Amino acid sequence: MTDTAAKGSAAATVRRLIHEARFGSLATLNEQGAPYASLVAVSADEEGRPTLLISQLALHTRNIARDGRVSLLVSAFGAADPMDSPRASLMGRVAVAQEPAVRARYLARHPGAALYADFKDFALCRMDVESAHLVEGFGRIVDVPGAQLLTDWSGAEELRAAQEGVLAHMNADHKDAVGLYATALAKAPAGDWRMIAVDPEGFEIASADHVCRIGFSQRIQNAGAIRKELVALVEQARRDNAA
Repeated sequence: MTDTAAKGSAAATVRRLIHEARFGSLATLNEQGAPYASLVAVSADEEGRPTLLISQLALHTRNIARDGRVSLLVSAFGAADPMDSPRASLMGRVAVAQEPAVRARYLARHPGAALYADFKDFALCRMDVESAHLVEGFGRIVDVPGAQLLTDWSGAEELRAAQEGVLAHMNADHKDAVGLYATALAKAPAGDWRMIAVDPEGFEIASADHVCRIGFSQRIQNAGAIRKELVALVEQARRDNAA
């Protein structure tokens, strides 16, 4: 594999880790400039940047207020051997994110956070990733520029406008299909699966503490195209189950 191909593959792996993460280890700099690590709940915005809901009472929040430089470690969910499975250290800066879409995506992944998300001492933040250090096991290490991790929404304005309706429709009328995506395509256990996010490159489904990312066969830009793609994926899932 060429260096370019390897980095392309690595970028896809890091994007998946970000999209499937529910928790991560956040490293900030304390008053003395020493590293401080804490466990945080993680989501992703429409462009695939990590988002956090943090309290002013937390030490990491006070650290970020002084110096926005952070590192966030995300890893594969449920790995039998964490040391031999993918994980990525993301390096960048954190800033407040006030867009309603950021809140909606965060609460879809962490519905329990709705109890305190609107408290005055809590704020949603976004991490602008400058680079990622991917480790996929012994000797499999690649550095990925942050720009390669972003989701491209250019030309997909119709899909952006339709995404809320797509999620509502799939979760209300096609829960059986969402379950098939999980068990047949993502090889995840059966559960109360729901679709929580969609973008031009794929979508996420969640059940309890498990999030799966499923990619599209091609880049999607409008509601008609996503309808065809979701139907095709259901048919593929049924074929996989029958095999």
